Amino acid sequence: RRPNPVIMPAVGIRSAMRPSARARRRACIVNAIGIFYSTQTGNTENVASKIAKCCGVEAQEVGDVSSSALADYDGLIVGAPTWHTDASSERSGTAWDDILDEVRSLGLNGKPVAVFGVGDSVSYSENFCDAIEEIHDAFADSGGKLIGYVAPDGYQHSESKSIRDGKFLGLPLDEDNEYDMTEDRVKNWVAQLKAEGMPL
Repeated sequence: RRPNPVIMPAVGIRSAMRPSARARRRACIVNAIGIFYSTQTGNTENVASKIAKCCGVEAQEVGDVSSSALADYDGLIVGAPTWHTDASSERSGTAWDDILDEVRSLGLNGKPVAVFGVGDSVSYSENFCDAIEEIHDAFADSGGKLIGYVAPDGYQHSESKSIRDGKFLGLPLDEDNEYDMTEDRVKNWVAQLKAEGMPL
């Protein structure tokens, strides 16, 4: 003998299928910002983790995602080291070098983007965090609204391609010589990003 089927009221079915308000809120914020980095020695990953902790999200290696996925976020924080010093392109020596052409065509339509870089302001004083400029300009070409510019006061470098109109085009950090300043610099920068429109 077959058991009688249980018929749920239509309203009950809809309610069962509809996500809770809490789940809907989580879905709305899950892609609020993305933090993406690529690294050579691990320094950029360490810095990305500190920024991510301040923002309450997880940092991701950009080489582990498709470049088109970057456009899914409401705001982006991106970072890289400078490995190929004094180069005109492919300065980071990381996965960023392979996707910047794709980044330029993302169509970010005014979404806020901030760039951070890791370099050595003593040994490579004349090319400190040059990769910031290259990544900055690629995201500017994509239609992103670049924010998070930083005054060069307090840094030991002598020159950088990433300074324009008297400011770095993002946050430069030196984990080799100024690691004791990183935490405060990150904290202040994240507060600046929030004030400038990053959806944190």
